[in-house]
Amino acid sequence: MGVPTHLIPLTTRMILQIQPVAHANLRFWKDRAAAIPDPELRRQALGSIETKTFHCEGGALYGLLAGKHFKKAIRFIVAYQTISDYLDNLCDRSTSQDPEDFRALHEAILHALSPDASPVNYYRFRQEQDDGGYLAALVRACQNALHELQAFPMARRALHELARVYCDLQVYKHVRVSERVPRLQAWFDAQKSNLPPMTWYEFAACSGSTLGVFCIVSHLYQDDVTQDLIAAIQKAYFPWVQGLHILLDYLIDQDEDRAGSDLNFCFYYPDAAAMSERIGHFYDQAQESVAVLPHAKFHQLINRGLLSIYLADRKVPRQKEVRRVAAALLRLGGPAAWFFYLHCVVYRRLMS
Repeated sequence: MGVPTHLIPLTTRMILQIQPVAHANLRFWKDRAAAIPDPELRRQALGSIETKTFHCEGGALYGLLAGKHFKKAIRFIVAYQTISDYLDNLCDRSTSQDPEDFRALHEAILHALSPDASPVNYYRFRQEQDDGGYLAALVRACQNALHELQAFPMARRALHELARVYCDLQVYKHVRVSERVPRLQAWFDAQKSNLPPMTWYEFAACSGSTLGVFCIVSHLYQDDVTQDLIAAIQKAYFPWVQGLHILLDYLIDQDEDRAGSDLNFCFYYPDAAAMSERIGHFYDQAQESVAVLPHAKFHQLINRGLLSIYLADRKVPRQKEVRRVAAALLRLGGPAAWFFYLHCVVYRRLMS
């Protein structure tokens, strides 16, 4: 069965083929999380799965690029995304603001992409220690998946480059409030010569997505993967697709982040019109950049799906400016985006 490039086959396979596998893997990790001895680590692990299931549901769509090996690809995607969501909770909602702690925790991300790496004590700079082997098991699940892939060595560098900027972002955005923006700006200043024109907060958003990793790893299950293809995926996904992904995430979270005094990259746009124009620019560039990839229509559908998944969120109607931006972006996405949008609205109502 080929990679779907039209709406109906994609949504049908998402419901009947992809989500059951993703949910089965999530249930496995939820059971492991429930057995974590330390109450704080257990709370954060369970919370990350319960509130961020849609991250794994969306990411699992990239398993379609793995062909007949889609179940193996989804096993990797769910484990890797679960690490990401768990560590984000530990940095954002838990007991530490220590950059050394955040850096040590995120060694798990780099180890997950290094089949020959040995687990270490990722909790060594924090009070909570005993997770019953939960994080190490997630890392091993990713390593085992990559170990089976003969093409992995040609993708190692690209995957680590994507992972390193992700880890840097997680460290810089979670330190003490007074240090966050200066650290992020200095980081951007060191990187901007290699980037298209953008702001520091847009660069930060580009760094915060896992989609490029999922896309590359899923392609590694195909016999015809090449070094050039991996480079093309990396260039398309970072910055444009990943930037679109995370800017949409921050767009809908503005009221929530304002109430919690949390960092939100959309706060730094001068006004809603500028925010709408720039997110629209990221969408346009994402669509153009994936046009050179195999199965380009699949990637373009995924980009439209990003618009729909986020803009169908129940947080959107409660925010006047966000509603206006959402309407403009959905118009930009065209009929396919509206189709996905209505699907997401109905799905969320059925699941609530």
